[in-house]
Amino acid sequence: MTAARSDQWRRDRLAEARGVLADVAHHPDTLIILAARVVSQHTDEADECAEAIDLLRLLDRLHRHLATAAASGPTGGAA
Repeated sequence: MTAARSDQWRRDRLAEARGVLADVAHHPDTLIILAARVVSQHTDEADECAEAIDLLRLLDRLHRHLATAAASGPTGGAA
């Protein structure tokens, strides 16, 4: 792959990742995580990179919380 094609490929993937992040409500977390990783690693904009990293941290905290809740079993209600 030539340098020009490689650069175009990178720009296309970055655009796709940005599209996913612009509409997170309609995508699974796994795709959002992948898109945030792509953006954080390939953008030239510091603010965009920081936002992508913040989103990764938020999703990590959410998944840890859900895993902890699932491990502790059901709460409340009659047994």
